[in-house]
Amino acid sequence: MIFTGNIKYVVLSPYWNIPPSILKNEILPAERRNPGYIARHNMEWKGSQLRQRPGPDNPLGQAKFLFPNSYNIYLHDSPAKKLFGEEKRTFSHGCIRIADAEKMANWILRNRPEWTSEKIKIGMNSYKEKYITVTGQLPVFIGYFTAYVDAAGQLNFRDDIYGHDKKLAKYLFAK
Repeated sequence: MIFTGNIKYVVLSPYWNIPPSILKNEILPAERRNPGYIARHNMEWKGSQLRQRPGPDNPLGQAKFLFPNSYNIYLHDSPAKKLFGEEKRTFSHGCIRIADAEKMANWILRNRPEWTSEKIKIGMNSYKEKYITVTGQLPVFIGYFTAYVDAAGQLNFRDDIYGHDKKLAKYLFAK
């Protein structure tokens, strides 16, 4: 799977709008098992949408970077920084975690003099969601590969967590 998009927004102190599948399969069962789960996890209903407020436990961390694409995948910070040290890092529900979101926000907004490093840091810690429109074209290229050759010429394989290899094999090896 390979796709591209252009970053359109930097969002500081983002809400996490919980996808319907996570709501159905994880959050609502947790609330049934432990009444008050939603409130304890700083979540709120906005109409029919459950969302988690900005803050230190928000899975999106302190910033997200939106590049519209048909997969609804985006880049985001994470409060679980220790996971970046793991060899296997398939902890997300599909989006892509950024190890240093503050540095990335500073780089993306480097040509916007009103968005100083200090103002970005304040925004990331404000607990108030702020969308910043990115000017110009800033492309993102996403590639998903389960096999690669390393610098030493060794073939490496990784688990196909999305099941794309099986689908591809059906086409490549169809009778």
